Amino acid sequence: MKATFADVDARALCAFHDRSVTIGDASDDTGAFASDVARFIAANHRNNRLLWDEEDQARRTDVDDAAIAANKRAIDRYNQQRNDAIEHIDEALLARVAGIPVATDAWHNSETAGAMIDRLSILALKIHHMRAQTLRPDATQEHVARCAEKLMRLERQRDDLAHCLDALLTQAAEGRAFWRIYRQFKMYNDPTLNPYLYRSAASDTPS
Repeated sequence: MKATFADVDARALCAFHDRSVTIGDASDDTGAFASDVARFIAANHRNNRLLWDEEDQARRTDVDDAAIAANKRAIDRYNQQRNDAIEHIDEALLARVAGIPVATDAWHNSETAGAMIDRLSILALKIHHMRAQTLRPDATQEHVARCAEKLMRLERQRDDLAHCLDALLTQAAEGRAFWRIYRQFKMYNDPTLNPYLYRSAASDTPS
């Protein structure tokens, strides 16, 4: 049975990312994406949007340290959920090609398809926010011009990445390319692996 990734077309994916950024939350508006991957694509993008906002807030200098600490903890949580979604995207996509023989000379892509989709999500956010800078009535002409040039570069970068994603999926469906899931193993989030966490837990245990 031939594998297909027609529903994970990069153009539709970018349109979903853009639409979601514009309306705020398009978790249930995944368009043409199949159900085995749609919710993970939406979760990844949602967490990237939340991360962006928390990262902006964490740079504030007009609030007390407790507010920044709350931002940092939220960043850690959303980043973990973002990475979990990337791995789920890869699992869903790789399941489609599990029965496809891989050619001996197949291209081994060092970056996973899930990681590429994550990068497209982040680029959608960069494009959205950079475009907003070009529309600021309070900004100087020089600022607007600089941001317009950056916006053009970001759009070109996304176009190139989208093309690469389509090429990888097309070739993977034919056994001419493959990728592997490389687990993130976020050690700082694991209370059994972060020495500051497991030492603290040990010291709190009654002797």
